[in-house]
Amino acid sequence: MNRPPPRILRLGLSDYEPQWRTMQDYTERRNEASPDEIRLLEHPSVFTLGLNGKPEHLLEPGAIPVVKVDRGGQVTYHGPGQLIAYTLVDLKRANLGVRAMVTLLETAVIDLLCDFGIEAHARREAPGVYVQDKKIAALGLRVRRGCCYHGLALNVDMDLAPFQRINPCGYPGLGVTQCRELGIDADVQSMGEQLLPHLLRGLKYT
Repeated sequence: MNRPPPRILRLGLSDYEPQWRTMQDYTERRNEASPDEIRLLEHPSVFTLGLNGKPEHLLEPGAIPVVKVDRGGQVTYHGPGQLIAYTLVDLKRANLGVRAMVTLLETAVIDLLCDFGIEAHARREAPGVYVQDKKIAALGLRVRRGCCYHGLALNVDMDLAPFQRINPCGYPGLGVTQCRELGIDADVQSMGEQLLPHLLRGLKYT
């Protein structure tokens, strides 16, 4: 059957756990006719620890809450000024494997940064997007019933200090950067709108 057009949700600043639970619920309830969703939003400050996450990578969380979640990967930080793009995709219907979906997300961010003249790259052994040796975007997925949820987080214009309280994605001393430090003068909302066509193209909606 033909895929219905995706549903694009622009959710602003939204607490982490309710969004996570609604993604789980949608993935459990959806069927082959259900549209994919792309959710663009920001989260208040939170550390999330993935299924493989080791507590020792959480160095000094302080007052920032820690949520253990069902995505792959280790520990990361979300906060205001970071673009979250959750991709709820029927992988079977889209004829995508998990590795291909990861590459699709990485490529969308790399192409977005290229639009601003920034050269970025992925690392097969450490999913995400990097500018030189610093990480600018993290990603993690969960697959249930042939469908994925969670997605990517792109540092746009945020306080990077909380990353010093963790080993980002399980890598001690891994540097992080953000769009503002690279000379990109844009807010989260505008970066989300500019990322969207890259995601839609990768998912073969355009």
